[in-house]
Amino acid sequence: MLNILLDAGEILRDGFFGKKEIQKKGSVDLVTEYDIKIEAFLKEKLAQKYEGFEFVGEESFKGELPKRAILVDPIDGTTNFVHHIVYTCISVAIWEDREPKEGAIYNPILGEYFYAKRGEGAFLNGERIEVSETERLIDALLATGFPYTKTQKGADFRFVIESMEKLLPKSRDIRRLGSAAIDLAYVACGRFAGFYEVNLKPWDVAAGILLVQEAGGKVTNHKGEPYRFGDIIVASNGTIHEELVANLGQWR
Repeated sequence: MLNILLDAGEILRDGFFGKKEIQKKGSVDLVTEYDIKIEAFLKEKLAQKYEGFEFVGEESFKGELPKRAILVDPIDGTTNFVHHIVYTCISVAIWEDREPKEGAIYNPILGEYFYAKRGEGAFLNGERIEVSETERLIDALLATGFPYTKTQKGADFRFVIESMEKLLPKSRDIRRLGSAAIDLAYVACGRFAGFYEVNLKPWDVAAGILLVQEAGGKVTNHKGEPYRFGDIIVASNGTIHEELVANLGQWR
């Protein structure tokens, strides 16, 4: 996995520092030729390593998730990638029977490789990582994100505004880096105490979920129930989880 992502990271680096062809999938949702290049590279290489698993890529997914899946986001944080902001990464996760088995998040711009395997812990560049020891929400640095559906000013938009209205005065602060995969990785290594976001896709969170769990954290939906793809995701160090969920649980 490491060698495959290191090679894919070289493609990302070439695009980050070079010229890009930018297209729109929606009014503010961007895609570049490097998203396509990285996905094609990963599909070829990962198929050789994980026989019997079906490839699920952001730029190619058309249907239901298979029972044995390789979930790939070739560039999480494409807007950052386009604007030369360093919070962009490649995310790969191996899921079987609706459970994460292996996950990796690689930011080649910052040289950070996060990796986790079920039951074996979580690591950053080979060193074991753990979630933060923050005990109270008021001392917690949180992270969140804004969905592309914000332009419609519908339910997702209202969730963003109302959740920040609740949590901003009750926490140390809230960050918005623009990559859910990196946000989850940063919860796993203790930089953030918690993270929440609405309307994320499976490939956005598939690797990060395992990282947080293997680093000693907790992942649920906004009601404290087991997380399922499509739910509002809430991830934390576990200690502040109940308090964080209490400020989000009335939504929907």
